[in-house]
Amino acid sequence: MQTPSAISLSFLLLLSISAAVHGHNITRILAKHPEFSTFNHYLTITHLANEINRRQTITVCAVDNAAMSSLLSKGLSIQTIKNVLSLHVFADYFGSKKLHQVTKGSTSTATMYQATGEAPGTAGYVHITDIKGGKVRFTPEDNPSQTDTTYVKSILEMPYNISVIQISAILQSPEAEAPTAAPDLNLTSLLQREGCQAFYDLLTTSGAIGTFLSSADGGVTVFCPGDDAIAAFAPKYKNLTASEKTSLLLYHGVPVYNSMGMLRSSNGLMNTLATEGAKKKYDFTVQNDGNDVTLKTKVVKATISGTVVDEEPIAIYTIDKVLLPRELFKGTVEEAEEPAPAPKAAKKKKKPAKKGDTEEEADAPGPDSSDDYSDDDAADQTASGGGRLVASAVMAFCFSWLAFV
Repeated sequence: MQTPSAISLSFLLLLSISAAVHGHNITRILAKHPEFSTFNHYLTITHLANEINRRQTITVCAVDNAAMSSLLSKGLSIQTIKNVLSLHVFADYFGSKKLHQVTKGSTSTATMYQATGEAPGTAGYVHITDIKGGKVRFTPEDNPSQTDTTYVKSILEMPYNISVIQISAILQSPEAEAPTAAPDLNLTSLLQREGCQAFYDLLTTSGAIGTFLSSADGGVTVFCPGDDAIAAFAPKYKNLTASEKTSLLLYHGVPVYNSMGMLRSSNGLMNTLATEGAKKKYDFTVQNDGNDVTLKTKVVKATISGTVVDEEPIAIYTIDKVLLPRELFKGTVEEAEEPAPAPKAAKKKKKPAKKGDTEEEADAPGPDSSDDYSDDDAADQTASGGGRLVASAVMAFCFSWLAFV
């Protein structure tokens, strides 16, 4: 029979499982504190909330409505405000205790502004200094004269997932506040740039371009095979039927916006424009290793080689290969890339693929396949991939421990 202490520990373990599965939601966290309503509002309309919710380890430095008023009085564009607020999101966990125990009294941390690639040089870093009197000071890398922004209080801490703290004033960065030109978000013109011309020509001749254009306003991510990849694939493409060509091209589009930051922090299945209305899945797996992002079908692996545009609601990335869906191509390419199988494995592969094929096929949508990123739904974004892995590990430990006690 379990002791009271065993039951208590079991309960705590279950709570940790819940936290790992459900992640965090910055919109809901701040909604409980009206004094941060303006800050919360601009996290939503700049879509930073979505980025924050997808990060596994993050610190958000919130400012109250009065501090936000001083920022808004400058008449900055939404894109520029996004850059400024990105400077207030650290890519590391800093709870109250950690802030007051900074090694040697000072440290430097990267922010989401640095991660976007918009920050020139090291402008996207912030210095954290534990000063006398128990105060902690925050100073932007490109504005060392700002010494009046300090830690006020902790709003919420979920070690070591998310820390939401209040700081006394907006971090002022000349680089982040520099005027930002409005991005060109015309999908037609964007697809004709940066080595995507051959892919665009296929979209227009097949008629698939219409589906991409109709998805643009609500959010779309396009993985564009480079011109060389299209040229190498041309002989196989010619042998496809008209409907197969359309499905193949739609397979290179995802019906939601995925920033590079989202792709680098998510692992899992992702539905495509070819999925909707089809009887088959037409999905692929996103995998990342550091800054490298790979798209894996059951047939081929392609790597993102460049960015044409990464601006809500449109993202276009170049990839080094044409994505081949298992629904059209039966796995010969991937098998050719793998080491030669043992004789017994070779015999198994002679069996025809059936509906009950044992290869992994999950029904769950990918990390970004069902999100529309509207203001109302921003509150519902949660961490994925890593959270599920943590939950599985914790649950396994929990059951093992309970069996022991």
